[in-house]
Amino acid sequence: MRFLGICQYDGSKYSGFQAQKNAMSIQDQLELAISSIGKLEGRINYAGRTDAGVHATRQIFDFLTTDSRNKDQWLKGINSFLPNDINVSIINEISDDFHSRYDAIDRSYAYVIYTGKTKPIFLKDYVFWEKNEIDINIMRDQASSLIGTHNFSSFRGSKCTAKNPIRTLKSIEIVKKGNFIIVNLCANAYLYKMVRIIIGTLLEIALGSDMDIYDILISQDRKKAGKTAKAKGLFFVGATYKKIALDRNSTISDPLSFFPIHT
Repeated sequence: MRFLGICQYDGSKYSGFQAQKNAMSIQDQLELAISSIGKLEGRINYAGRTDAGVHATRQIFDFLTTDSRNKDQWLKGINSFLPNDINVSIINEISDDFHSRYDAIDRSYAYVIYTGKTKPIFLKDYVFWEKNEIDINIMRDQASSLIGTHNFSSFRGSKCTAKNPIRTLKSIEIVKKGNFIIVNLCANAYLYKMVRIIIGTLLEIALGSDMDIYDILISQDRKKAGKTAKAKGLFFVGATYKKIALDRNSTISDPLSFFPIHT
């Protein structure tokens, strides 16, 4: 039997989602919890490989088991063995040929920027604080140049091992809610640190840099892009599949809904 799960996590103290030698990962914690109540066949699959310090409101994973427990028993049991900064909100039985990563047709991220004049001490692990004025209209105008299928070499980290830098950015939306600016991105896939380099570049432009993001894009030169934005403001917020229709209302995806305060 194969089960699909949806989880949320605070990535502040983890090395990332993927299991790594001599480091604490989200994958390790989930696999340990599953194995504590039943038989886990192999390793879990997952939709998005988030980096150290990155969070998730809607990470999708799946696992194979020979145990006959129902979905409610798995849900209750897994959560009883997870630390307080990881929660599984949904477990459903799925077809044996489903794969959270390879069946995903797109993945979505949100980056949260806080623009208040005082340091957001209660949100310090979940937002990027920028006290200087951000020109959101310039940010939106520049971001629109990235939509479509492009070579995103200018926005890949130095340790990126992808052989093909071509990606399709389906949408990028920038919204303001009070003192928060949220950048929502959806793409078929991402290069290593691609989202954070895009955000860092947009921020520099919105703060007055004379860089042009389209010129940076076509240059295919990482040195021409801006700094990599910090991990702590980034959230994995979901994936879309052809084979299954996940109920978007069944789990809250908006990062702000998880914050202890709204300013």
